[in-house]
Amino acid sequence: MIDEVSLSGRIGVQRMERLRSFEQVIHRAESMASVTVAVGAADDREVLEAVLDAKKRGIAHFRLFGDRGKILQLTESIGLTLREGEIFHQPDPMKACIDAVRAVREGDADVVMKGMVHSADFLRAVLNKEAGLRAGKNVLSHVATFEVPGYNRLIHVTDPALNVAPELKEKAQIIRNAIQLCHSLGEALPRVAVLGAVELVNPTMQPTLDAAALAQMSRRKQIQGALIDGPFALDNAISVTAAKHKGIESDVGGRADVLLVPNIEAGNILYKSMVYFAKAKIGALVLGASAPVILTSRADSHEAKLYSIALAVLQADYWKR
Repeated sequence: MIDEVSLSGRIGVQRMERLRSFEQVIHRAESMASVTVAVGAADDREVLEAVLDAKKRGIAHFRLFGDRGKILQLTESIGLTLREGEIFHQPDPMKACIDAVRAVREGDADVVMKGMVHSADFLRAVLNKEAGLRAGKNVLSHVATFEVPGYNRLIHVTDPALNVAPELKEKAQIIRNAIQLCHSLGEALPRVAVLGAVELVNPTMQPTLDAAALAQMSRRKQIQGALIDGPFALDNAISVTAAKHKGIESDVGGRADVLLVPNIEAGNILYKSMVYFAKAKIGALVLGASAPVILTSRADSHEAKLYSIALAVLQADYWKR
C-alpha cells in the first residue's frame, strides 16, 4: 500500500490535520484570517440565515448585493444585525450578481455566493469574459462535499451540476479542481475513484476508457497531488469489503475520498440520493475560477449554505498561502 505521509511529502503537499466533519470544517474556518463573501441577489431568507450563522461563528464578513428594502425586512425577521456598508442596493438580481462578482474581481471580497437568482444568470456573471472570474482556459466544475452518517470522512462528488458530458481533458481538470479542495481540508493525498457502471475496462463503454487513461495520467504524474484509479463501480470505490470481494488490488478501491462521476445525470442522481436517502449533510462549491464560487440550490437549507461558506473560506485561505 502507498505510504500517504511520505508520498504527500515527496509531491510537496503541505500537511495539516485532516478534517472529517463539517463541524471540524467550521471550527477551522473560525480560526482563519479574515475572508469576505460577496452575495449576489442576497434578498433570500435561507441565504441570510446562513449569513447570520456564519457571522455568529465569526467565519466571514459579508457584502450583500440586492434589494435593500427586502434585505432589511428579512434581516429584521431573523434577528440579523448588519453594519453600515454591508448592504449594496441593487434591485435587479442579474445586476446584483454582476456587482458581487466585481467586488471579488476588484479585491473587495474573496468569495462570491449565489442568492435568490437562477444559477444560469449567476454563472453568466461569473463567466463574463470582461468582468467575470475566468481563470484562463480552466474548466469550472462543481464539487459537492458530503458528511454521510456512519462514515469517518468527508466524501466529495464531482461534477453533479455543471459539466454535462465531460471528455477526458475536462475530467482531468475536474479532478484537479477537486484536489485543490481536498488539500485545503487537510486531505494531503486524496484518493480519487473514477466511476463507471463496472470496474473493468470495456472498449464499448467510454467512461471506463477515460478512467483507465486518468489512472495512467496519475501514475505518470500528469495529475499530481492525489491517487487516481478506475474504473470503479460505486460499491468497490467506497467499500473495502466490496473491493476485496471483486479481487480489486488498488490503493483507491474501497477508500475513495473523491468520486468522479461520468456525466451530469449520474452525478445529479448520486447527489440527491446522498441527501434524501442517506440524509447526508452537504456543502458545495464551484472551483476553477479565480476565486471560490458558492453555488447552492435555492432549495438547499441554510445549514447547507453555511457549510458551503465554511468550505469556501478554507479554500480562499488556502489560495492566499
